[in-house]
Amino acid sequence: MTLARKSTGKRQAHSVAGDIGIFVFLCLVGSFMILPFVFAVVQSLKPMEELFAFPPKFFVRNPTSQNFLDLLMRTNNMWVPFERYIYNSFFITVLGTGLSVVVCSMAAFPLAKFTFPGSKAFERLIVLALLFVYEVTFIPQYILLSQLKLIDSIWVLIIPVVASPLGLYLMKNFMSQLPGDIIESATVDGCGTFAIFMRIVMPNVKPAWITLLILSFQSLWNRDTGSYIFTEQLKNLPAIFRQISASNTIATAGIASASAVILMLPPIAVFLFTQNKVVETMAYSGIKG
Repeated sequence: MTLARKSTGKRQAHSVAGDIGIFVFLCLVGSFMILPFVFAVVQSLKPMEELFAFPPKFFVRNPTSQNFLDLLMRTNNMWVPFERYIYNSFFITVLGTGLSVVVCSMAAFPLAKFTFPGSKAFERLIVLALLFVYEVTFIPQYILLSQLKLIDSIWVLIIPVVASPLGLYLMKNFMSQLPGDIIESATVDGCGTFAIFMRIVMPNVKPAWITLLILSFQSLWNRDTGSYIFTEQLKNLPAIFRQISASNTIATAGIASASAVILMLPPIAVFLFTQNKVVETMAYSGIKG
């Protein structure tokens, strides 16, 4: 009995020490990951003399909201109403994100659960497409979009995100984990393919499409329209903030920091709103990754 109690006590001590070590490690990693956001907020609150102080200081000594006020003043003096840029950003982001989730999910379902001629070739092509970064495909993509007469329209940003190899790969891999018996049982009960997709597959792969929603939202929200859209009424917030900041690099340094903070807020809000749903669904969906 004494030996058993000693071994149990040692295990509990090791368990507590391990939990403390993991907690400290996660705190360090979390602090490192949140550091860029903290730095951006601190920079946006610095007055001009602190922005260009040498040696530079990380923390602000005399915080001010003047950078945000200057940004607001500049946006009010534009000949296109600033509300138009806000509307364009949200319209492009929301529409593109919704289409991305729908198209990638519908394309991934037959690849994950059906075998047809060329299915293996399609899977290899998707994996191959993941190897190419945006900088490599920019010129061919621009030429293709130009030939499709999509330059200088909102669709020039939406269509490339809708046809996302990463989104298709993510949804396909997650749907492959669903047991085939569920789909076979639904087929025997008289469910059609679309009903199976909507009522069985999509609820069970909720973590995957919410993750795709977060990635698509972030990609579209931060996408600058400057290389594709030239009509002023169609530009979005990143494009107009870049124009304001580029007008005078020294004088607009604080404005650039303030605009960076504003652009960070919607993706962070979407992530905070959806992260609990991802964790909860993965815990109770019965799917094991």
